[in-house]
Amino acid sequence: MTTETELLSVLTRIAAALERAVPAAPVQADFAGADAFVWSAEGAGRFHPVGKVNRVPLDLLKGIDHTASILLENTRRFAAGLPANNALLWGARGMGKSALLRSAVASAQLMHRDALALVQVSQDALAGLTQLFALLGGHERRFLVFIDDLGFEDEDGSGPRQHQCQLGGQLRRIGCQW
Repeated sequence: MTTETELLSVLTRIAAALERAVPAAPVQADFAGADAFVWSAEGAGRFHPVGKVNRVPLDLLKGIDHTASILLENTRRFAAGLPANNALLWGARGMGKSALLRSAVASAQLMHRDALALVQVSQDALAGLTQLFALLGGHERRFLVFIDDLGFEDEDGSGPRQHQCQLGGQLRRIGCQW
């Protein structure tokens, strides 16, 4: 026959095991509190608001006028809720790809106040993309998800090749592991 103390000990261990097995509910972000966020996939996932985004005025970016005008127009259309395309900026490190994107988003945010937020995802948080998209879905505000410094090496098992279904927006899950 078990005593109350033994039963309490067993119940405490069961409760602790259940807490470890079931992830905590994600913390809801205050999307109205900032214009940009950094996504961290650790634990239940979390959005870290960015108080002041490192932006460069568009007119300081030289030699990329054609690309800048296309990206700016596309970003403004997205912010306005109009049809827009996904974008892939590529080139050598330090060529201004991230600066261009941040500047285009800033311009779109000026035209469409509170309609658009920037969400930066680092390569080590790619495993949480499905969770990220689920948390962003259903919000009235539009989110431009920005994945910086992707590497497309064949031997890279943790990079974008592993997540090509989420990144490509495929409708069918053929060959996808999610």
